[in-house]
Amino acid sequence: MSLFSIFYYLVLSVIYILAIPYLIFKSQSSKYKKAIPAKFFLKNNSRFKENGIWFHSCSMGETKAIKPLIENYKEQANISVITNTGFEEAKSINQNVKYLPFEIFLPFWINRQKVLVVMEAELWYMLFLIAKNKGAKTFLINARISDKSYNSYKKFSFFYKKIFENIDKVFAQSEIDKVRLEELGAKNIEVIGNIKLAQLPQKKIDLKKPSGILITAASTHENEEELIINSYKKEFGKLVIVPRHPERFLKVDLLLREFTKEKNFSYHKYSQKEDFESDIILVDKMGILNDIYAISDVVILGGAFEKIGGHNPIEPAFFGCKLISGKNIFNQKSLFECIKNYYLIEKDEIGDYLGKIGVLEKPVLTKAGSIEPIIKEIDKWL
Repeated sequence: MSLFSIFYYLVLSVIYILAIPYLIFKSQSSKYKKAIPAKFFLKNNSRFKENGIWFHSCSMGETKAIKPLIENYKEQANISVITNTGFEEAKSINQNVKYLPFEIFLPFWINRQKVLVVMEAELWYMLFLIAKNKGAKTFLINARISDKSYNSYKKFSFFYKKIFENIDKVFAQSEIDKVRLEELGAKNIEVIGNIKLAQLPQKKIDLKKPSGILITAASTHENEEELIINSYKKEFGKLVIVPRHPERFLKVDLLLREFTKEKNFSYHKYSQKEDFESDIILVDKMGILNDIYAISDVVILGGAFEKIGGHNPIEPAFFGCKLISGKNIFNQKSLFECIKNYYLIEKDEIGDYLGKIGVLEKPVLTKAGSIEPIIKEIDKWL
């Protein structure tokens, strides 16, 4: 190891020792009772088997994006993640999943792998250094440097140059990202677009669009339906409500029946009449949300007006729906970064935004990427 590596390791070791009481305290929380012991104390977190194809991502959005890559290699794939949501998503794809340990453990936790594939901004110095030293080819995929973070990266350019010394190839999202990555010391960069958009949504059936504006409140959770209908006016257009969980259909139906009776709005359930001609429609059927997006003008995306974490914005954006969401999008930030023109608003602003539908801008997706160049590069080393 170089003098820089030794110094870096010693600094991290001191930080780790000082943080142990805090880590023990946080590990008592149900949210962290598995992640913290695994990452910081290696509990139930043994090494991967040797000579696999190691994929590393941070959270749920990044892990979803590399699902086609993981599935392409099936039994050879090893997956490491940082967050709880990333872990659960990875488990749904492949059972060979670990939490990535804190960097001081990596020199003796990492064993030889054929290839290390790291998603986006997971630029851990010891991860790339040790993996490469133990024989892996190292790739950074879907790499980008946003306008917001560009100056921060430049301030620590010396450190990032050290990281990129151990990365064999970078797959960048755009030409601008390529230039910025080169400034930080990245080499062998190929621009392939954004692979988070490689799996674009598809509709199954062609639904008939009603006249006028169609507003869809999609994947709503407890309290969100009431919030939305109390902000709704008949002149805004027709309102479709699609609860996230089918076990809530009955409860939402009762809420909407009472509300529409009081307001003298027309209402029906989709299971009773498969059209969108009433003022308010409850969709109590699963599997047709993309088909509804295809005929919608505006989507109010649920799961973000309560502290749920938000839902996938790519689907409504792909179908050109003007996109409104709450601000609690912490599980979907990486997907919102793939979109230009969306509106994150407070609970009490829903009515205001529905009242100015005509001036809201339609979302624009960034360039969709292909995973084929990545597969081609990985296959060289198998």
